[in-house]
Amino acid sequence: MADFIFGRQPVLEALKARQPIEKIMVQHGTHGRAIDDIYKLAKQNGIPITQAGKERFHELSKEKNSQGVIAVAGTKAYVELEDILAVAQSRKEPAFILILDEIEDPQNLGALIRTAECAGTHGVVIPKHHAATVNDTVMKTSAGAAAHIAIARVPNIVHALEELKRSGTWIIGADMDAKGLYHQADFKGPVGIVIGNEGKGLRRLVKENCDFLVSIPLFGKLQSLNASVAGGLMLYEVAKQRHAAER
Repeated sequence: MADFIFGRQPVLEALKARQPIEKIMVQHGTHGRAIDDIYKLAKQNGIPITQAGKERFHELSKEKNSQGVIAVAGTKAYVELEDILAVAQSRKEPAFILILDEIEDPQNLGALIRTAECAGTHGVVIPKHHAATVNDTVMKTSAGAAAHIAIARVPNIVHALEELKRSGTWIIGADMDAKGLYHQADFKGPVGIVIGNEGKGLRRLVKENCDFLVSIPLFGKLQSLNASVAGGLMLYEVAKQRHAAER
């Protein structure tokens, strides 16, 4: 269950202290200097603000005095994309990054983060919008792995792919219609593995910005794998190839 921060000054102080905040809700029609400062700091830190009606606020705040402002506190301090690349450099290893394109189920996100940490990735990239965030459910599902791996929450996945490619990272997306098979790809260099949404898969622009697309063969009647299972297979193929090259 999410943790909330109620009230103008508590939310403002949390922003000033750069505490992890997922989003802020402002009651429609709420004004004042503190509200203006909250909007300003939230914008500077890329924290989304939404407006909601009085009933929604009463539902969330119950007996607490929200003063028209409620922040959803995060459980994870996110990093920048360059911080993940710095982890790879500090280990003197080619970049190994998991990129998630609008994974919506917190259980899937937690499972993917856990597998990413176990497989030795340098970090995970998730979008700020239309996707699950690292909340208590994700922390529990990841068995605590989310606390031990760098996670970047970016405004635009396509821009993140472009930045990674400029750094020399090859972007490889999992797509059920791709002709090449995942175990035939060369993952020994710097790579970013992209896993798409549970129902829709990779979005068109994300696909177009991948250097390669690969598929995972299916032998049963179903036409797709669970996102966390597909991600696990891809990540451990990278790990297998890299550790085989070390021997």
